[in-house]
Order: sequence, then structure tokens, then C-alpha cells
Amino acid sequence: MYRTFVIARHTFFESIVQPIYSLLLGIGVAVLAIFAVLPFFTLGEDAVMYKAVSLDVIMLPVLIATLFATSKSIYEEIEDRTMLTLMSKPVNRWEVLVGKYLGIIASALVAVAILGLVFCLCLWFRVPMDYTLNTRTVDEYEIKQIADYRWMHVAGAVPSLVGLWLQVAVLAAISVALSTRFSLVVNLPTVILVYIAGNLTRFIDPAVADRGPIARGVGYLLKTILPYLQVFDLREKGVYATIALKGSVFANDPSAVSLASIWGDAGLSFVYAAFYATAALAVGLLLFQTRELGGAEG
Repeated sequence: MYRTFVIARHTFFESIVQPIYSLLLGIGVAVLAIFAVLPFFTLGEDAVMYKAVSLDVIMLPVLIATLFATSKSIYEEIEDRTMLTLMSKPVNRWEVLVGKYLGIIASALVAVAILGLVFCLCLWFRVPMDYTLNTRTVDEYEIKQIADYRWMHVAGAVPSLVGLWLQVAVLAAISVALSTRFSLVVNLPTVILVYIAGNLTRFIDPAVADRGPIARGVGYLLKTILPYLQVFDLREKGVYATIALKGSVFANDPSAVSLASIWGDAGLSFVYAAFYATAALAVGLLLFQTRELGGAEG
């Protein structure tokens, strides 16, 4: 495990020093800041809309940076024979693959944390404005109302960010498996297509319910192979619902959801991500075991 940790640490630092990493983070921060001062004209739901849009804004640069890091640390190292030097050391291929993967998702976690912090600060700033509350008031009830709205929105945003990172971790596992054989030119569009298809898997069952056994079989196969990304989407509770925070003005709201239930969904997402990423890395290891490390094959 120590060798895996060393590889993960090296991959992590290699990923975060890439210019594309800083560039994408900078773009993400700028977009989040701009959206923080823009009205969404949703008749009282601007804070909710900002949260939903911001999660998509965070997802895109983090995913792209992760895919670039994957290609750089695996495929390019194989092509320029750096991997051959690494494998000359007393290290197993599975240790290399797992170490690379852990380093890459660690860099993705840092990116989500940075963008998530900016997102929460912007959310904290715009909540009073969205609910037409006066931040300079001396009314104790209004002061408490502002604080409760702020904490309620931030409390729902944090588990949603965790779900976003788990989603990136699953897609990164697929990217790592592909990078043992394919360059970024193939890897990037393939993972993007998997991301789109994974968000559509929720519609497979209704689409094939009235079809024949062949269609249902194909649907089941697609659901098994493709990642079911809806499990990582915690917006229904974390973004769109009112959260019954203890001691807040929402605590006795019968329609509010508990924070524990949101984190429970995040826990289930973690379990699914662990199983799917393990399966994807197992496929990647099979591809890596038969891969020539001296450069391009054929």
C-alpha cells in the first residue's frame, strides 16, 4: 500500500500543477462569481436556481480537468515510455493503476472543494437579496431568518457537492480504464458520451416497459454497463426542498426534509460509486496487463 500511496501522491501533485487545471478552476470561479450577482427572474426561487446552475458549472471544469489528468498520467506515460521506467521498479501494475486513480480523484476533490467554497460564499452573499431580506436590519427575527435561510441553503449544497465528486470519481474510473489503451482524443468524447448516457439511464425502464423481451434485455444490459448517474443527483432534497434544520424557522415545516436523509442518500451514492469504480478499474487492469509499455502498439 505504501507504493500505491507514493504513486497517488505523485499523480496528485502532477495533476494540480497542470496549466489546464488552474485555467479551468479560474474559469469556474469567474462564472460562479458572475452568476452570483445575476437575477434569474424565478419569482422567489433565485437562490434555488443559482444552486442548481452552479452545480453544473462546477461539474464541467472538474470533469474536463480530471480527464486531462487521466490521459497525461497514464496514456502519455505509456507512449513516452515513462511508464516503462516506473514498471522497472518493484511495483505491480494494479498498484500503478490504483495509485494513479486515487491521485486523480484526490485532485478532483480539491477542485470540487475550491469551487464549492466559492459557490457557498456566493450563495451566502445572495440569499438575503433573493428573499428580499435586509442585511442591515436590527430586527432579531429578521436577523435569525437571514441566518436560517443561509445555513439551510449551504447545508443542502454540501452533500450535493459530495454527490458531484462521487460522480466524477465514477467517470474517472472509466477514463482510467480507457487511458490504458486510448489517448485523450478518444477518451474525452467517450467519457462525455457515457456521462450523457448515464444521465439518461433513468428513462430506460419506462421506455422498454411495453416492449418485447429482447428490448427489455437490451435495456437491462445498458443499465448494468452504464453508470446510473441519477443516484449521485441529490438536488431533489439538497437543492429544491426545504431542509428542516434543528433550531431554524424551518424545523417544524411538515414538508421539509431532514438533513440526515440527504446525507443518507449521499452514503448510498458512495457505496454505489465504490462498487462501480472497482468494476471499471478491474476492466482497466485487464487492459493494462496486456498493454505493451514501450510505446504505441502495432
